[in-house]
Amino acid sequence: MDNKAFDSKRIAAGYAKRPWLHKSVIEQLKMDCGLPQGYKFKKGLDVGCGAGLSTKALRLICDKVTGTDIAESMVEVCNDIYGADTAYSFYVAKAEETKIPNEKYDIVTAAGCINWVDEKKFMNNMAEVMADNGLVVIYDFGITDRMLGNDGYTRWYQDEYLRRFPKPPRKEDKWTQSDLIDGFAMEKQTEYSMEYNFTLDEFVDFMLIQSNVNAQIESGSVSSDDVRKWMMKSLSPIFGGGERTLVFYGYSWYVRKL
Repeated sequence: MDNKAFDSKRIAAGYAKRPWLHKSVIEQLKMDCGLPQGYKFKKGLDVGCGAGLSTKALRLICDKVTGTDIAESMVEVCNDIYGADTAYSFYVAKAEETKIPNEKYDIVTAAGCINWVDEKKFMNNMAEVMADNGLVVIYDFGITDRMLGNDGYTRWYQDEYLRRFPKPPRKEDKWTQSDLIDGFAMEKQTEYSMEYNFTLDEFVDFMLIQSNVNAQIESGSVSSDDVRKWMMKSLSPIFGGGERTLVFYGYSWYVRKL
């Protein structure tokens, strides 16, 4: 799917309200990399920052952070939310075309955007913008077909949701050392699961900005109102008027600049 599909106010506003699971990814990073308690990097870069939730998470372990995104609407939302804090800065750029800063970055995160980039161009750009011994953290997470204590959700997801909204094609190859350029090493790759509680309304809002659904909304084959009505009706018996715990999968790849 074309990245331009994400360059809309509807998507940007929706992304700002996504579950902040990025914070859990940072906690995973601390464990995977053995960071001391309270450790802070000096300067971080978040490429493909979306509406800034991944940048906000990176800020937990950085003194200052910069976020970049190809979509102007995303960067506008980021500036609206975080612009008053001098620890944040944002600008529009492709992940492969980040500007060389005056002081190079100690850590770079790329959340949910690596499937859309040119791997070699991205890594060549990282070689220019990162300090020696800097760390690139490539990660993503996504909803699964699992709800704690409810098999009905699994059936809904597999038999109804995926039938109506199949996953659009995208690159999903797991990177190896051969995907990197000279001067970088793949240190570690981890996979994990996370949990998040949703009400029915919150879950439908979240699902409406998933790439499966957004691809069809942006193409005009279905309206967001019609999707919302169908999801509310079909999921109402499953949620039963309360909060439900959904299971997400996640992965992180840690790449070191030598």
